[in-house]
Amino acid sequence: MTQGSDETLLNIVGLNAEFRTRAGTVLASKNLSLSLRRGQTMGIVGESGSGKSVLCRAILGLIPSPPGFITGGEIWFDGEDLLRFTEDQMEQVRGVEISMIFQDPMTTLNPVWRVGDQITEGLRVHGKISSKESRQIGIDLLQQVAIASPEKRIDEYPHRLSGGMRQRVMIATAIASSPKLLLADEPTTALDVTIQDQILKLMMDLQARVGMSIILVSHDMGVVAETSDVVVVMYAGQVMEQAATEAIFLHPQHPYTVALLNSIPRMDARSKRLLPIQGQPPDLLKLPLGCPFSERCSVATPDCAETPISPREVLPGHVTSCLYPERAAQ
Repeated sequence: MTQGSDETLLNIVGLNAEFRTRAGTVLASKNLSLSLRRGQTMGIVGESGSGKSVLCRAILGLIPSPPGFITGGEIWFDGEDLLRFTEDQMEQVRGVEISMIFQDPMTTLNPVWRVGDQITEGLRVHGKISSKESRQIGIDLLQQVAIASPEKRIDEYPHRLSGGMRQRVMIATAIASSPKLLLADEPTTALDVTIQDQILKLMMDLQARVGMSIILVSHDMGVVAETSDVVVVMYAGQVMEQAATEAIFLHPQHPYTVALLNSIPRMDARSKRLLPIQGQPPDLLKLPLGCPFSERCSVATPDCAETPISPREVLPGHVTSCLYPERAAQ
């Protein structure tokens, strides 16, 4: 059985993921569905704790069990359901067909391994290159990610590199096997604005060169606007809204999306004050029956907290989980 068209690379249907703790069951993903085409960049935004990173780890089969469990849904990648794969099968997918760039390279890179060995480790493990070939391939990859003097840097240890260079090493490691899908989990958060722009441009250039799809996880709406073809807005482990980037920014159909957009500083705004989202995210141990954003929503009605929600298409290609999207207009 296969799922999706030839243009669809990733299709997630009704994903449910939870973490079982002493305090109770935390719902990290609830009935989550999304679809990504080949060569497309998808930006995923939302506050901390909205389930963005859990989604990436679910795709890679890296949710630790216990305490984490996927209790329902399907993750179709290139026509096959990854949730049906054995661990041995997933080992052939990770780092080969799907790669990931993590937020903090210092906690991901091995401090006692030279960067060249780490970049080419996946290729060696999967038998794609010999140890003799690995050095030149590592140098070529460092050149691709615009690291100066790659012949020297390939023998360095991570602590000898700047933050921007370490992130470039992470990108080189992720693209070493020319993956079909690159998961980038807050790849520029720890970098200054200038280096952040360079890293994002590098990712987009590499995408254009090799044709991979990208899922870019970020809390920065500006970064997503600049880089993404489509945007998914997540909250409390659920999809609040999904549409083309321009539609999300110009015609949002969910109050949470509007609240995120209103919190962005704007050069043309009459008032220089930011508009924070009032209140706190919900307790994932005690989610309401209805919309999880209802307690913080300025246009919610009493039935918003009681009526179960599910994403629905309100405009062509534009999906929202709001019961009253007409009230979300800015």
